[in-house]
Amino acid sequence: MPPQGAEHRRGLCLVFGASGYIGSHLVPRLVAEGVQVRATSRDPRVLAARGWSGVEIVAADALVPQTLPPALEQVEVAYYLVHSMAAGRDFGRLDLEAARYFASAAAAAGVRRVLYLGGLVPEDAASEHIVSRRDTGEVLRRGSVPVTEVRAGIIVGPGSAAFEVMRDLVFHLPVMVTPRWVQARSPPIALENLLTYLARVPWLEETAARRFDAAGPETLTYGEMMRILAETAGRRPPWIIPVPLLSPRLSSYWLRLVTSVPTRIARALIEGLRHDFEADDAELRRLVPQRLLGFREAVQAAFDIERRGGGVTRWTEGAFAVRNRHIDYGFYAKQASGSAETKAEPAAVWRLVAAIGGDNRYYYLNTLWSIREWMDWAIGGPGLKRGRRHAQAVRVGDQIDSWTVMGVEPERRLSLAFGMRAPGAGMLEFELDPLAAGGTRLTATAYWHPAGVWGLLYWYSLEPLHLILFKGLTREICRRAEQDRHPVLGRQNGTQSKST
Repeated sequence: MPPQGAEHRRGLCLVFGASGYIGSHLVPRLVAEGVQVRATSRDPRVLAARGWSGVEIVAADALVPQTLPPALEQVEVAYYLVHSMAAGRDFGRLDLEAARYFASAAAAAGVRRVLYLGGLVPEDAASEHIVSRRDTGEVLRRGSVPVTEVRAGIIVGPGSAAFEVMRDLVFHLPVMVTPRWVQARSPPIALENLLTYLARVPWLEETAARRFDAAGPETLTYGEMMRILAETAGRRPPWIIPVPLLSPRLSSYWLRLVTSVPTRIARALIEGLRHDFEADDAELRRLVPQRLLGFREAVQAAFDIERRGGGVTRWTEGAFAVRNRHIDYGFYAKQASGSAETKAEPAAVWRLVAAIGGDNRYYYLNTLWSIREWMDWAIGGPGLKRGRRHAQAVRVGDQIDSWTVMGVEPERRLSLAFGMRAPGAGMLEFELDPLAAGGTRLTATAYWHPAGVWGLLYWYSLEPLHLILFKGLTREICRRAEQDRHPVLGRQNGTQSKST
């Protein structure tokens, strides 16, 4: 349905912060509508991996002003979608500093319109997260470029932090002792509805220099949302026991144990949930009419996106195939890693990383690897399925023992999907980073998408061992890379490694 207002002819559009949750979904939406898109990230390799056809990719960081002019050159509309919640306690100051730099650069570049996605703001807002989002909009408006601000509440879609916190609570805790904020009310909006607003609003002349609330058709308590989410997933709704002594701040501390959403982000969200949120979205509905999905429909749409493989975030952040196609597996992954540095060049380190498993085994604490394989075999798993197609060459789809190769970037990254039996789904990823002074930093990271409370217990029981294992593993690979720049590993000439 076309918008009611007069629409400006669409020119070059910048999605600043395209690697984030909304940006990752907005870019393909704009491309599908025929908009010329330039996308930015601090690490352009992340965007290049998306495979977006026809999208110009540029490296830029709002806190590094000199990177902004090339990103904003010839841009007509700029979407500002960055925030610094993951930066920790100082994120509020960083948000305002970034907004000042961006507003100044946009004015210098002659940008016609900036669209800023903020959050709903209650009158008594005190949470640093909410205040920061509000003040970021104010700073952007102090520039000379007209700013259109869209304020949204909970976004219902796979990967949305607030939605994933609720999903993890529903699937991980059959009984919840919660603070009173579970009775706070908010108008959630479906991801698809929000994307429609974002795609159309900045091109309407009458939306310049205005703020709009974006919301769905219902206002619900968080308890009601969790009940509906459980019912839509075919699960028994959790038993929720509100306790007045538990504040949002206190509950944010135990949240780390029961959700896979990054702790700093989850904590910032939870501390803002003491408020009731209201939205006056009548004007936005008039300008961009569409059928708004109720919460139950929005949850079902989120699950359908996953089942269709429509998510666009990296596999480590919830690709459905990596989660073994289970909607009840945590979207975000628990993580444990270890790293080491070596004077050897990435090519020498890569030869060892690519040759892991099979007859070459795992370089460090092989006895522990073998014990885990035998334990898996004892319960009917593939733990003793040892072998690989080639002793050193590796490609996507290869089986390396019970692992499956999910990603290969030579001399940069190797991603292996965990194949043994366990309550959840996991990945092991090796990353190689060249050092400025020469040499390589090697990092090994385990990602775990837990399946309910048993998946969490499984992870926490092994997390200390993972930290020891990966620190030793990376150190041993780096040591071998320095000793032998051309290692001869396993069987050569493409012969098949022995399988059990």
